[in-house]
Amino acid sequence: MQQATLLKFLRLSYREFFPHQADFSHLTKTVDQYLSQETPLWWVDSVNSPGVAPVACLWLGNAIDQIKGDRYAHIFLLYVMPDYRRQGIGTALMRHAENWARARGDRQIGLQVFESNQPALNLYHQLDYQTHSFLMVKPL
Repeated sequence: MQQATLLKFLRLSYREFFPHQADFSHLTKTVDQYLSQETPLWWVDSVNSPGVAPVACLWLGNAIDQIKGDRYAHIFLLYVMPDYRRQGIGTALMRHAENWARARGDRQIGLQVFESNQPALNLYHQLDYQTHSFLMVKPL
């Protein structure tokens, strides 16, 4: 159940920014490889229909700081269904992620965001997240 719902949320997220790409089958492999007891997953239900279908998702994992070597929390996915955006759910989930990371002793939290996802970038900037590195790719 959790795995299938997480996969649904991942696909929804990617389809928003890559609507012309039809195949997201690789996301199944991502979930199979990374979803575990060490990568917690939280769901937000609708107040009007609790337990029916989640309206938001937060999936956390681990990363290693490539400079200091410290483990830190990494946000694999934060997704809020379009009808529920701009209501504070994303901010609340980000705060939850930060509190979870602090409670386990992490000194930082990270995430990757597509540069075309301006609403997410705005949220992360409002929450004082800063660009630490750039992912660069070159088609071959």
